[in-house]
Amino acid sequence: MSCFRNYKICDNAPECDGIKICPVKAITFNEEKQTIEIDNSKCISCGLCEKACPIGAFRVAKTEEEALRIQEEIASDPRTIKDLFVDRYGATPLSEFFMIDSTEIEKKIKEKGWVFIEAYQEDTINCLIKSIPIKELTEDFPDEILFFKVNFDNDKDNKYTINDFPSLLLFKNGSLVGKIEGYYEDKDKPLLKEKIAKIIKEIHND
Repeated sequence: MSCFRNYKICDNAPECDGIKICPVKAITFNEEKQTIEIDNSKCISCGLCEKACPIGAFRVAKTEEEALRIQEEIASDPRTIKDLFVDRYGATPLSEFFMIDSTEIEKKIKEKGWVFIEAYQEDTINCLIKSIPIKELTEDFPDEILFFKVNFDNDKDNKYTINDFPSLLLFKNGSLVGKIEGYYEDKDKPLLKEKIAKIIKEIHND
């Protein structure tokens, strides 16, 4: 019948799982408009996109009544796109503010104090709404922390022996003092913050 996308919680990324799994290519990414599009003339209401989307942005209706209900639910969803589009660990970089080139790492980590580098690869990018906002990751720590994101798609950049991307590299006064590998989604925020706090505490106690 029809497929709908809740644009209020969807980050519109070309890596969308719904695009990948749709058997009839009803869900596509428009490169020119930079947006996900749905062609309901092709949709067969199989529901695979619903199951594939980790945040429930896709909804499939098999009757007109279901279609109207889904549209009303999306319209009344209190979340806004403004809440969604903030830079997050393990998610699509949004602003140039946090982005640096791998060649700039050595210069940045020479800054006095703490510098966190998020090393990621394009195929490890996750949905915004699932991921942890950077400001929430660092706001509780007493020390000032500089945070940067670096694309490590080029293997020669991986001199820090990272096995699982994304990875959070923690530097103190120019030295690598900790490394936390792997993706942590929003529900795992306490665990990731605990690991960061442990590394910071160990350095303070030295």
